[in-house]
Amino acid sequence: MSAPTLARTRRLPGWATSFGPQIVVGLIAGVLIGLLARSMPLADDGSPNWLTSTVTTIGSSYVALLTVAVIPLVFTAIVSSIANLRQVANAARLAVQTLLWFAITAFNAVLIGIAVGLITQPGANTSVNPDDAGVPKGSGSWWAFLTGLVPQNFLALGAKTTVTAGDVVGDKVTGLTGTTSLSFNVLQLLVIAIAVGIAALKVGKKAEPFLELNASLLAIVQKVLWWIIRLAPIGTAALIAKAVATYGWDAIGQLGVFTLAVYIGLAIVFFVVYPIIVRAHGLSVKQFFSGVWPATQLGFVSRSSIGTLPLTERVTERNLGVPREYASFAVPLGATTKMDGCAAIYPAIAAIFVAQFYGIDLSLTDYLLIVVVSVIGSAATAGTTGATVMLTLTLSTLGLPLAGVGLLLAVEPIVDMGRTALNVTGQALVPTIVAKREGILDEELYNAPRNGDPFADEDPELPPAAQKESVTV
Repeated sequence: MSAPTLARTRRLPGWATSFGPQIVVGLIAGVLIGLLARSMPLADDGSPNWLTSTVTTIGSSYVALLTVAVIPLVFTAIVSSIANLRQVANAARLAVQTLLWFAITAFNAVLIGIAVGLITQPGANTSVNPDDAGVPKGSGSWWAFLTGLVPQNFLALGAKTTVTAGDVVGDKVTGLTGTTSLSFNVLQLLVIAIAVGIAALKVGKKAEPFLELNASLLAIVQKVLWWIIRLAPIGTAALIAKAVATYGWDAIGQLGVFTLAVYIGLAIVFFVVYPIIVRAHGLSVKQFFSGVWPATQLGFVSRSSIGTLPLTERVTERNLGVPREYASFAVPLGATTKMDGCAAIYPAIAAIFVAQFYGIDLSLTDYLLIVVVSVIGSAATAGTTGATVMLTLTLSTLGLPLAGVGLLLAVEPIVDMGRTALNVTGQALVPTIVAKREGILDEELYNAPRNGDPFADEDPELPPAAQKESVTV
């Protein structure tokens, strides 16, 4: 007589415990909270009210949690992927195919950006004040890209100290205060991890304990990352609430055509170009978008490809069926150099805006330069922040006034949300397409029903089918 088994029953309906509906609820709640915060008066000292400050803190803390996971995740995943590449045929071919498809998708995106810019004429249909023009603090360059490849320390960390002066008494300054912030360069981290992984392979048997330790660390990092990801509905609600409460939506009045043009370009790539590429490779468009959705929505509300990187890599592996040993290389590389929104559509439309605003006619050569810079220029901004640096690289290449960058800063947060969502989606698309073309895509996992969860709670000791069963409650 067999021992009785205890049946596990749900206490809540399925929709309430499923990740997808939770994210949707988080988005709706965030919009409502943001509208409430926006309707509340400012604090007595002119600072944001308590509700705005609260959602800002929660949202930034969630992005910080994800960002903290980037360094250990990228390092351990890259080292493990290189160790496992011995089991993957044509590893060099995979790398070449990845870069090639980065370029192909960027080429399509920049052509769409140019077409939308020429049709909408954003610079000729604006009431922005010329006094808003201002030279940006930083700009992109190929030399900065080359020097940026050289790691400054083992973890590619950088520190910046800001000193605020106090009172001047005689010839002395008293009351100095300073704050130090840390940052890291993902591209440098990739270089370090690749070097360590190759060195471990060359060492041979003596490196086996290190590779086993690295694999254990990767499993631990992924488990912690899973816990962080489960907090995504809360983070999403806080981030979208902050966006609604604080972003300068009123500025769209002066830059409405430009903002609309950018989002039209983003929408065409997202809803037309990407589906065509997916379908042309015999894959389900619905499965792709439902699989990449968790990363896309987080990219939209967080405005950070690097902060979204851990989630992007996970959905690429667990939803889209890309082998880990390839995804752990391609996705971090894409997070630094694959930016269809920031490095293709946006600089193309923005360059046309600046030229039209200052009454400068662009020639066919200028448009060809926009294409060239957009296709290969994102590498020059790898490891840096946002699309502004990429825009300065485009404007300087065309000889347009860099002061034009300042004209667009009023709507920067608003357009950046859409740009980042497209960036993240493209960073998952290319590895999926390359894996399909090379015959290493797990199509069973790609076509698996989502059941409301973004992916199965991974257990490396279980086969995929058992992993799905292990999280059914």
